[in-house]
Amino acid sequence: MKQKISLDDVLSNAPDLILYAAPIMIGLALLEFYFSWKQKKELYEKKDFFASLSIGLVSVFQNLLIKSILFGSVIWFYNIVPWSIPVTWWTSILCFIALDFCRYWAHRFGHETSLFWATHVTHHNSEKYNLSTSFRLSWTQQIKVVFFLPISLMGFHPVVFFICHQIAVLYQFWIHTEYIRKLPSWFSYVFVTPSHHRVHHGKNAHYLDKNYGSTFIIWDRMFGTFQPEDEQAIYGILDQPKHYNPVKLVFHVWGDIFKKMRKSKNPVKAVQLLFQPPEALYEDKKVD
Repeated sequence: MKQKISLDDVLSNAPDLILYAAPIMIGLALLEFYFSWKQKKELYEKKDFFASLSIGLVSVFQNLLIKSILFGSVIWFYNIVPWSIPVTWWTSILCFIALDFCRYWAHRFGHETSLFWATHVTHHNSEKYNLSTSFRLSWTQQIKVVFFLPISLMGFHPVVFFICHQIAVLYQFWIHTEYIRKLPSWFSYVFVTPSHHRVHHGKNAHYLDKNYGSTFIIWDRMFGTFQPEDEQAIYGILDQPKHYNPVKLVFHVWGDIFKKMRKSKNPVKAVQLLFQPPEALYEDKKVD
């Protein structure tokens, strides 16, 4: 008979890898900042860097505060199914692959629907692309936990799930750089590289809504969203903020959504707006 998992079981056995890695990542970003300045590459802008750092630090502490809620939801779904997958090295790899598949779709919906774009836009509204960009994680992104609940329903142990999830998040750090250019073709065919992710962050017309992969780029190749890097990316978003206020950078699309919903005289259409493409928010506004 399957043994039920408690919140204490997970909290005591799932190390907080991101918290431990945070000082190292900040140090590496500062090092990249220094080399960028020394080599006059202009990969960093001071106000933008501190905005990214502020957003990232709040995100880390926010996750510490609400960890029990997020863990609790995953544990609850794991406990309601009668089956479980044994914890071994190879099932852990399977969990990571399944999770990465879910991350692909979470990321894709994060670009293709207004609701989830509001939880993700913070990561894209910098006009610079550097290691500190990886810190820009929205304070409302936890809504996307719904995309990861199938991992629990499959029967993967919650501790394995959380470790895999943290490894996937940490993988994102090194791909946010201009310093690493092309990597070997065998690696680039399977794994997301800085080249792939620069495309994803670009607002060049043919770069939009491409390369959603988190760790594996194979999902983009399978589902028709792959785009190789064939020109320098222009970073930022089409409706680019003209400030460095961390709070506004996190919530500006939420504000646009609520303004648009208030203008709608039809409650059904107002709700439908949440699931329409983000372009619907600005259809009556000229975008440069």
